[in-house]
Amino acid sequence: MSPVLKSFLIIALRVAAIALLIGLPAGWIGGEVVGFAFGATVLMLAFAYYAWKLAQLHHWLEDPQAATLPDADGMWGDVLGKLYRLIKQERISQKSLSDALARFQQAASALPDGALMLDNQHNIVWLNPTAESHWGISLANDRGQTVTYFIRYPEFIDYLNARHYGEPLALKIQRKDIGGALKDISLAVQLVPFGEDQMLLLSRDVSERERLETMRRDFVANVSHELRTPITVMAGFLETITTTGSSHPELLEKSLGHMTAQAVRMQRLVEDLLTLSRLEDASQRPVAAPVNVPELLRSLLLDAEQLSSGRHRITNDLADGWLLGNRDELASAFGNLISNAVRYTPEGSEIHVQWGFEEGVPVLRVRDNGEGIAAEHIPRLTERFYRVDRGRSRASGGTGLGLAIVKHVLIRHGARMEIQSSQDPQTHGTQFSLLFPAEAACAPQPRPQAVAA
Repeated sequence: MSPVLKSFLIIALRVAAIALLIGLPAGWIGGEVVGFAFGATVLMLAFAYYAWKLAQLHHWLEDPQAATLPDADGMWGDVLGKLYRLIKQERISQKSLSDALARFQQAASALPDGALMLDNQHNIVWLNPTAESHWGISLANDRGQTVTYFIRYPEFIDYLNARHYGEPLALKIQRKDIGGALKDISLAVQLVPFGEDQMLLLSRDVSERERLETMRRDFVANVSHELRTPITVMAGFLETITTTGSSHPELLEKSLGHMTAQAVRMQRLVEDLLTLSRLEDASQRPVAAPVNVPELLRSLLLDAEQLSSGRHRITNDLADGWLLGNRDELASAFGNLISNAVRYTPEGSEIHVQWGFEEGVPVLRVRDNGEGIAAEHIPRLTERFYRVDRGRSRASGGTGLGLAIVKHVLIRHGARMEIQSSQDPQTHGTQFSLLFPAEAACAPQPRPQAVAA
């Protein structure tokens, strides 16, 4: 017997029993007609009761939030009690699912990668703020739209239609920056299936990684190129010496001189590379101490005079003033800046070095009246191995790392560099300015006194 038929028979027997219990005594007292009337009345009242409860239940089902679940006794009480428990359990489940969905959306919104949810028709279901930034799509305005309305790159459409799950797609797109200018960004895109024929479109901005990889390749290529020339020269002279032996002392002396010069060049390159590597190591913070900057600059200017060998007029204006910093690193930065001025300024030019304070800010300026630098080169001067004139740079003995070293020393000291240059025939020349934080200035320190034995 089915549960439904069993419940129906129980209800029917209950009503029939109540009708007999009332109808039989009434018939015994008032006759058959009275007994039948009482029994029929019981049946009508039972029908009316069940109809009323059914109407109450129907009204509640129409609007569960506005109405209250009706009360009842007997079978109706059992039915409504079970229904109330089921509804309460369903509401708890819905709240749990809503909370889980809210936590998922919060977690997905915090992801550094873009996450865009699509249905089986490639319509937008949901996306996080990172995906909005990557694709220029608004969740509030574009939900339900087909994703290819917004991402129209042919390679992406082919990738989406082919559903190459597990195979990432490298995509270069254009997006507007904060200033409204278009910029190229590189995205690594991947489709991930989930649920019933749904998918996640994951996107990661790899522009910085590609830039660093390009810098690495350029760095390796530049180092290889810089070392190839001296090695080739030395190999050529060694081959000549091996072939001729010691029968040509003049050639031998000339060859050894050239090889020594190339060895010095390679040594200087390796030393600059090691210096740059140490400066880029964030774990090694500079040990700061008071530095007598005028004294340091005078020592560096003597080296510059020797490098110039009288080909330039070198002047200075050094105010008293000490700086809190690492003396070795500051000497490397200042020395590279001054030696660059000597190497890349034509013979007969003037080089002026100035140290002082401007509105409490320690400033070092190195100025020359050379040919000047074109504006398009200035933003790239601090890149490793970047040269305005490669031929002249190598001829002067530069490694192409000097300004990169200056930049990293300034970063470690919280300072910055400004470059002004002009190629105008009347005002040609270049000025490098190093501006240190005002709090880096410190009072002169007394010299230690010698103690007699």
